[in-house]
Amino acid sequence: MNLRASTPSAVVIAAALCLCGCPRRIEPSKPKTGPARAYQLLGMTPERETSQLEERREDVEVDTRDFERIPHVVATGETPLIRLDGARARLFGDAEGTRGWSVDNFVLLEVLDEQGRLIRRASAGFAQTVQIGADHVDNVGPMSFTFEPGEVDLTSMLPDSAPFKVRATALDVGGVGRVSDLYLVLGYPEREAGDDLRDQ
Repeated sequence: MNLRASTPSAVVIAAALCLCGCPRRIEPSKPKTGPARAYQLLGMTPERETSQLEERREDVEVDTRDFERIPHVVATGETPLIRLDGARARLFGDAEGTRGWSVDNFVLLEVLDEQGRLIRRASAGFAQTVQIGADHVDNVGPMSFTFEPGEVDLTSMLPDSAPFKVRATALDVGGVGRVSDLYLVLGYPEREAGDDLRDQ
C-alpha cells in the first residue's frame, strides 16, 4: 500500500484547516429607512347631534349609564393594502405627521389581513368599556377626546411583514359626534415620521 499516495498533502490539510478556522463574516443588518408613508383613515366630520346620525354599529356595545349603549357611526375609512416592514405606525391629524387629532366619542380600529379577515381590534378615544360580542376591545392611548401628534401608537397590533389594512370607524354614544382628519403614518425609528415628510 502506497501511504504517500493515500495521504493528503500538507498543503491541502493546511488549506482545509484555514477554511474551518475562519468563519464567514456576516454583515449586521441595517435598519430600514425611507420617507414616511401617510394613509388617510378619516376625513374631518363636523359636529352633529347624535340624533342626526342614522347609521349604527349594531355589533358594538359601550358600557355607559348616561348614553346609548349601541353607538352611532360618525365616519368610516380604510387604508389600502399596506406593509409595516419595520416602520413605526402612529396616528396623526395630518399627512405630514405634525398635528394632533380629536374624536367624540371614539374610533374603532380594525386590522384586516389580505383576505379581509379580522386580525385585531382596538379603540382610541373616550369610552369606558367597548365590547363586540363576548370580546373586550382594548383601548390604545389615553382615554381622551383629543390626542397629541403620534401619541397613539399602533405598531404592536400590526403584522410586521404580512400585508394588512386598517379600518377606522368613528363612533358616538350621545350628545354630539365629530372627528378630525385622521392619518396612519408609518415612519422609521432613525427619523420620526414628521421629520421625514418635512425634509422632503
